[in-house]
Amino acid sequence: MRNKKIACLAVDDEPLALEVLKKHVALVPSLELKDVCFNAVDALAILRQKDIDLMFLDIQMPQILGTDFIRTLKKPPKIIFTTAYRKFAVEGFELDAVDYLLKPISFERFLKAVNKVMDLSAKNTDKAEITENKKSDADTFIHFRSDRKVLKIALDDILYIESLKDYIKVVTKNKTIITKQSISSLEEILPKDSFTRIHRSYIISLSKIESYTSELIEIAKQELPVSRMYRHELAKMLRIE
Repeated sequence: MRNKKIACLAVDDEPLALEVLKKHVALVPSLELKDVCFNAVDALAILRQKDIDLMFLDIQMPQILGTDFIRTLKKPPKIIFTTAYRKFAVEGFELDAVDYLLKPISFERFLKAVNKVMDLSAKNTDKAEITENKKSDADTFIHFRSDRKVLKIALDDILYIESLKDYIKVVTKNKTIITKQSISSLEEILPKDSFTRIHRSYIISLSKIESYTSELIEIAKQELPVSRMYRHELAKMLRIE
């Protein structure tokens, strides 16, 4: 939520309490009040119609308590409970509420609660960015341990991989790496749409093929054998007649 306003919903059966929340929300530029309502039934309808990030929810309401209402939601938004009764505080926090505001709600206390929401949102955004970066990195690079170092190799630089018993030889555009690893374990993590096994001893990068027959693949002026076991699958990929 770092680059967009936090969409809010205020739920309270007291009109005056809603007016206080409206005024407080209006004073915080990063908040946007999407709707207000007087009970949980109307709140449920709004949650189904609109994307709500944060709900200010009164606990003591007709029909169903705010705390019981939260238990009915599979994926509730972030919650800040509002109530005139301190006795509900423990139950509120057990439901993973961000905060618990006692009425009458001062703007100072309101802002403190909202800051907690912003901090949580920033942390979640950072985690998401880190996860996405890791995923992106994993899609374009692979790491090999060689000569007491961990080498980061772009997948696009790999020409082919050759098995040397307990080791593999990774041939790239600029260098050759020898590392202790089985070719089968490497085959499992390489993207199937970019690399394929042509022999028990060879994996090739499909984009680096210079010429081919049903029995040989040429990459970087090296002729690599295609074994009978992999010939049919390779023929389908390369459409060899």
